[in-house]
Amino acid sequence: MTTPVQLIRSQALSDVAEYAYAATAPAGTRFVFMAGACPLADDGSTVGVGDFRAQAARCVETLTTALAAAELSLEHVIQTRVLVASTRQQDLVDTWEVVRDAFGAHDVPSTLMGVTVLGYDDQLVEIEAIAAVAG
Repeated sequence: MTTPVQLIRSQALSDVAEYAYAATAPAGTRFVFMAGACPLADDGSTVGVGDFRAQAARCVETLTTALAAAELSLEHVIQTRVLVASTRQQDLVDTWEVVRDAFGAHDVPSTLMGVTVLGYDDQLVEIEAIAAVAG
């Protein structure tokens, strides 16, 4: 399925950011709001305890599976929010690198946030996403 997402870049803004600053979709686009993708194994246990990169990778897998259930892919994502339970900037960077690499050239607008705690035991990472699909 073709994605209606168009990434917007500005020459007036820093190119240091590893994502587009904005995205749009045409009128008539339907939006799919994804629950936060968590680093849970099939048995409900937390994957990669203590490992930000492993948890980010599992969150991407979870997000990809949830998107597939809606017949969508990462290319349909129009925005993400990446939550990291840490006050260390390096933990956020490590997490972001995994997410950024998973999205590749489809570098959607994203917010990376350090938070105090997430919902599951030993959970360090969660990825929220909004996807877009043509009418």
